[in-house]
Amino acid sequence: MNKVVLTGNDLDLEQLVAVCRDHVKVEIDEKAIADVNKSREYVEEIVEEERVVYGINTGFGSLSRVSISKEDSVQLQENIIRTHASGFGNPLPEDEVRGVMLIRINSLLKGVSGIRLSTIELLLEMLNRNVVPFIPEKGSLGASGDLAPLAHMVLPMLGLGKAYYEGELLPGKEAMEKAGLKPIALAAKEGLALINGTTVLTATGALATYDALKLSKIADIAGAMACESARGIIDAFWEELHTIRPHAGSLKTAENLRNILEGSTYITHTAELRVQDAYTFRCMPQIHGASKDTLEYVKEKVEIELNSATDNPIITHDGKVISGGNFHGELMAQPFDFLAIAVSELGNVSERRIERMVNTTLSGMPSFLVKHPGLNSGFMITQYAAAALASENKTLSHPASVDSITSCENQEDFVSMGNWASRKAREVIKNTARILTTELMIAAQALDFRMEMEDNKYQLGKGTKVAHDVIRKQVALIEDDKSIEIYEELEKAQELINTGKLLEEVEKVVKF
Repeated sequence: MNKVVLTGNDLDLEQLVAVCRDHVKVEIDEKAIADVNKSREYVEEIVEEERVVYGINTGFGSLSRVSISKEDSVQLQENIIRTHASGFGNPLPEDEVRGVMLIRINSLLKGVSGIRLSTIELLLEMLNRNVVPFIPEKGSLGASGDLAPLAHMVLPMLGLGKAYYEGELLPGKEAMEKAGLKPIALAAKEGLALINGTTVLTATGALATYDALKLSKIADIAGAMACESARGIIDAFWEELHTIRPHAGSLKTAENLRNILEGSTYITHTAELRVQDAYTFRCMPQIHGASKDTLEYVKEKVEIELNSATDNPIITHDGKVISGGNFHGELMAQPFDFLAIAVSELGNVSERRIERMVNTTLSGMPSFLVKHPGLNSGFMITQYAAAALASENKTLSHPASVDSITSCENQEDFVSMGNWASRKAREVIKNTARILTTELMIAAQALDFRMEMEDNKYQLGKGTKVAHDVIRKQVALIEDDKSIEIYEELEKAQELINTGKLLEEVEKVVKF
């Protein structure tokens, strides 16, 4: 992807990731410019005629009852940026801040926010030159938009606040100057147009959604390897079983597992070694499938939000000014809560498969998958660590969207907590990635033991063989405790997920 051209209407998740993580350049489609300019003309008419319109010549929130003079309308916009930038905590990661900027630009290009084209262009240039505003991650209620974090985004545009440039955190004015950009003064309506929206929670949640979709495929690979190491029963993945309960995620997971395990002679059939497998193997299509269905739903909601106007008030294309609630994050807070639940379940079932592999009474292999257990602990504590992450995920999966707290003198009396919903989902995905890393590493070890126990007389599936080989190139078979530092080996294995290398190699032979 060489560039992304924004129209306000067709930004998708793949393009977002390309801009946020690969620094693909962004342009504005010429067709969007006319609507932006027309919207701005309406604002200037309102200011000139001194008509009372919320956010243009009134205070904000419960202060909408206070009229602002034409002379003070510009100062009003700077004031809200200075006072609304009241966030707290660690800075949002660079990719998320770039996502915030991209989504805000795309939203403003819909031409209903009354902002000047030149102001949008400055934000675009900051994105293309990688001036990354310092945005503390906490402080948004997810209603009236992400006011506090978005105000931090705007500060460097005014020569205020802080921003990263070429990896260095600098005063906002200095960062802009080093990038060859000049700060501006905001005009009427522009401060509100820049900060009133769901942009931060959407950026965080959108990138988390992308990562979760990748993890759902990793879960199928890890689960297939674990099942094969146990000489599991493939009959539970037969297509006919799933067509009679035709949920898309279940059908897709069963297909993935069949394809990954194709050609395996370790896999068995009903009553060949046992009548049934445990749920963590037998029910993978139903468990993973439920998560896949949820992820597809969340992706659909994300891509709607990427191309939505979440400002207030909205200036219609025929000049009407409508004060509504498009800034309210509830429409995304619930999906991001669902996202956390879906990915948490992938981690939960993965941890249970880990236990089955390291437990000698369940696996029939040496305790903790190491020779001479007792002298060696092998993978004992990796299961503890995975269990700790799975348990943490359960707490993080409590929905944020069921909470609310009154703000702004009871004018804003029901809020979404969508920003917290998206950040919780992000943490669940990080934890689950580590759990799946642990399962992949243990499954590779279990397959090595299985092959040795069976005198190498069977063969691995076409997908599991590739996955095993990729892991073995990065992480050696663990012979004993004295030869390894388990944390370092886990980090090596996780790199295969983080870089996409494992999925890339398996996808060369298996269609997902």
